[in-house]
Amino acid sequence: MKKLMILGASIYQVPLIKTAKRMGLYTMVASIPGNYPGFSDADRAFYINTTDKDAILEVCMKEGIDGICTSGTDVAVATIGHVNEAMGLAGISEEAAVRACDKHAMKEAFRAGGVDASDFYRVSSLEEAYEAAEKIGYPVVVKCVDSSGSRGINVVDSRDGIEEAYNEAVHYSHKDYVLVEEMLRGEEIGVDGMVQDGEIILIAPHQKYTYRYNGATIPAGHSFPYRCSDAVREEIDRQITLAVRAIGLDDCAFNSDVFIDGDRVHIIEMGGRAGATGIPELISIHYGYDFYEKMIENALGQKVDLSCAEEKTPCMSKLLMSPVDGTLTRIDRGRIAQLTDEGSDIVIDYNEGDTIEKMYNGTTRIGHLITATDSEEINGRIMREIYRALYVDGIPMEELWER
Repeated sequence: MKKLMILGASIYQVPLIKTAKRMGLYTMVASIPGNYPGFSDADRAFYINTTDKDAILEVCMKEGIDGICTSGTDVAVATIGHVNEAMGLAGISEEAAVRACDKHAMKEAFRAGGVDASDFYRVSSLEEAYEAAEKIGYPVVVKCVDSSGSRGINVVDSRDGIEEAYNEAVHYSHKDYVLVEEMLRGEEIGVDGMVQDGEIILIAPHQKYTYRYNGATIPAGHSFPYRCSDAVREEIDRQITLAVRAIGLDDCAFNSDVFIDGDRVHIIEMGGRAGATGIPELISIHYGYDFYEKMIENALGQKVDLSCAEEKTPCMSKLLMSPVDGTLTRIDRGRIAQLTDEGSDIVIDYNEGDTIEKMYNGTTRIGHLITATDSEEINGRIMREIYRALYVDGIPMEELWER
């Protein structure tokens, strides 16, 4: 039986774990201790920080794993590259993983590789942040270089906001520097895909939905297909190809944030793993194959076949979030079950009595909704029904959102 190590045990890794088990693999997960659902889903759990490269490598070598992967998180990607190189496994290289996990190294690679991306400065002090913002011109983005889920990322419109944004970026970072970069304009979309044996075998652009909170853009959901002109689609493919080559990604899934401004395509950033917010599920629905299976096959060094259905299915995901801090006092399971029976995929991350957080960044989700439609009207109706079924401190969440 082949052995697969999955880094992370959160809600975003659970589908990967369950898919690996369904494929007949012996599944292991590694994560810091916590109330993470993946621990019980896997065959074996290791309570190790996924950024501890040497500790993870030691376990992987002892267990004789055949592959290692993750989904929905950037922090473990560098460790995956480290293990792959040390053990001669298929998957992202350590050098590429470092570029994909450090937004400064990524931006430098983009610049060298001719990728259309924003101007930027690396800064290590508040004074340097002020100077960089003046050189670029407001508004600017102040960004933590090693986080995901929009943590430590803020748009700043004037000098008055630099200090708070800089301090937040430093707070979320393990590095001693942050980025101040040009604020790009246009429509923000996502582009996911896969690379194997040096060839990009999938480029999948999709509509992106966001919340705005305290000047930051928070992922809210995605939908397929993304409709654009042939010229824009060709430029998306060209810029994504340049970005993949600049970072050096191979034998892995990738996820990128992109701005479309007329016929121009700007790459914001790119990660060496599949996206979160239900993206693997949407790719599976839209193209007609299980994208989690394809990620696992790639990690094991198996040939990946991405032959898709002739008729592609429109689909949409949205994160469920709370407008307030509080206790989830009631879940109307009957209403949720009815919506599920009608064809919606609904996941609630919490149980009655759990404390939930007010929407702050991409990690403060309380669940997700996935539907086989790209109609925002239909999706919005189902979202309202779900929020009617969730009570925070005795009040329906729908009512809290309307306040």
